This record gives sequence, structure tokens and C-alpha cells, in this order.
Amino acid sequence: MNWVNKCKLPAIETKKYNRSPCLELDVFWQAFYLSFNSAQFQTIDEIVLNKLGSFLSSAWPEFLEEEFTYTIVNYCDSSSSGLDKLLWNYLKYIIKDKICLKNIISIANTCFKLGYWLSHFKKLRTIVIPKPNKSFYNSLKFF
Repeated sequence: MNWVNKCKLPAIETKKYNRSPCLELDVFWQAFYLSFNSAQFQTIDEIVLNKLGSFLSSAWPEFLEEEFTYTIVNYCDSSSSGLDKLLWNYLKYIIKDKICLKNIISIANTCFKLGYWLSHFKKLRTIVIPKPNKSFYNSLKFF
């Protein structure tokens, strides 16, 4: 059976920035920072913002038990877990208990009402999936 055989891992390539390899972690993070913050010190024309006008803010509608349950139950089990390692099938099991379901919905609705998001909601784990027909990924611009 093919699915039980040992998985062949992809080749590891050195990341490059300005044609120089990033061989040390400090150099890699410096290159990563410079790549994604290249516009940090650019001048900003604030007049553009005045043209936008003002928009009325609207309240976020509260989660409903039916909506939340429908979304969780119909979600694919094959996605990866978050930083808390909570898999979708665990969450599907947890929301079968009405008290747990009410508590989860209460937490979500309270976050919306207060406009406060726990730091856990602001973190993510990224898994780079290679694009088809790309021969190498050794430069930051290819991600």
C-alpha cells in the first residue's frame, strides 16, 4: 500500500537575498524583514485618505448556535490544526455538549462586542505549499 510507505522529503535549498545566501538565522530574518517592509520609510500622500470620506461603522452580527454548528460540522477534517493543536474533529465533538457550545459562542460574541481579540487569534502557522511547475524556491520572492 503506497500510503504507508516512507514519504520522500523535498530537497532543502538555501534562501537567497540580493544574490547572497542566508546561511545564518539572523541573516535570514534580516532578509525576510527587508523583503516585507521595503515600503516602511516611503513618503505617504495623506490627501488620498481625505478623498475616501467617512463610512458609518456597523455592529457585527452575533453568532447563532445553528450557524456556528453548521459551519463546524460541515468543515473538512483534513486541514491542519492551529497553534492550540485543536483538530476539527475534536471541535465537532466538543460542540455536541450544549454548555460547551454556548460558552464558545459567548466568547466569540464577547470578542466582537468589545472589539478585543485574544493574542492567540492573531498568531498563525504558515505551511508553504510548492506551486506546480516551479523548479526552485530559494529566493524569498517566490513565496
